[in-house]
Amino acid sequence: MSSWTLKSIPPHDWFLCLDIDQYFDHEHNPEDVFEEGFRRPIPVGNRDVMVTTFFNGNPEQPEFHFESNEALDKSEIEEANKSLSRIFGTELDLRPLYDKAAEDPVLGPKLTDLYGLKRMARANLFEDTINRIIQMRLSHKPTAKKMVYKVRKNYGSLVTAQGENVPAWPRPHQLVKANPMSIRKLGPTKRKGEFIIGFAEDLLSGEQDLSELENCDPQTFYDAIKEVRGVGPTSAQQLMLFRNRTDAVFPSNKSKGKEKGHRRWIIMSYGDDPNNTTEEEFQQMISSWEGFEAAALEFLFVNWVLNEKEKEAKN
Repeated sequence: MSSWTLKSIPPHDWFLCLDIDQYFDHEHNPEDVFEEGFRRPIPVGNRDVMVTTFFNGNPEQPEFHFESNEALDKSEIEEANKSLSRIFGTELDLRPLYDKAAEDPVLGPKLTDLYGLKRMARANLFEDTINRIIQMRLSHKPTAKKMVYKVRKNYGSLVTAQGENVPAWPRPHQLVKANPMSIRKLGPTKRKGEFIIGFAEDLLSGEQDLSELENCDPQTFYDAIKEVRGVGPTSAQQLMLFRNRTDAVFPSNKSKGKEKGHRRWIIMSYGDDPNNTTEEEFQQMISSWEGFEAAALEFLFVNWVLNEKEKEAKN
């Protein structure tokens, strides 16, 4: 058995994430996570290791404690930490954002209400992309999550923990062995099967580089990832938010004169008309976000999710 800790840059209140269903997968019940920890397989070299995570609950001195039934050496723990850091955003330093945007009329109050929020992601961009493609245009999220789980179960490695087999996320070399019709039988459309297999093939052939996509500047990432079949402009913006970076871009994406995607939502949040806002006006609108665009949008998103939950509770 192995256990270790990982400190996060403050402020960080991971418990805020437990209210956001979109951060979790089919097998997770956020209500249980608070007591039992967050458990998921983590890629370590050529194998997958089940890791259970506990948070110390201190936003000013945030620390994550990890446990695994497997004996991991120092290098394997360091490898696991690369994924764990991305999942929890421990290396994201949002302190400058709190100073820059304190007086922002829209973002400022949300920084106060959601103090310590950091987005959750998956272990790498490939996992996030598979998840995004399969769930795209599916409004019933429990069904969408179950489809993702079935793909994991059929093509990922099975990791045993506490007498239960949990499927890891498949690696590119595992998914290229699939065929679209086999994936279709698991729920996703045949085209979605083609898309995720195609992305796996691009990574293995070197046409796309996962490390480069993870670390390049936002505009370069956007231009590259939106060319992946099945991604497109809106999904490219979404995937940009999960990288281990705080910055992002929100290019205009108009169709028949109507603005789409995150840019539309941001402009509406500031009370303006997204279809008639110039580039200069938009950049001025989010000037306090500079360098922290991805993190800033997550505060708006989480605030919206919580407001929607509150509305449902009242009905």
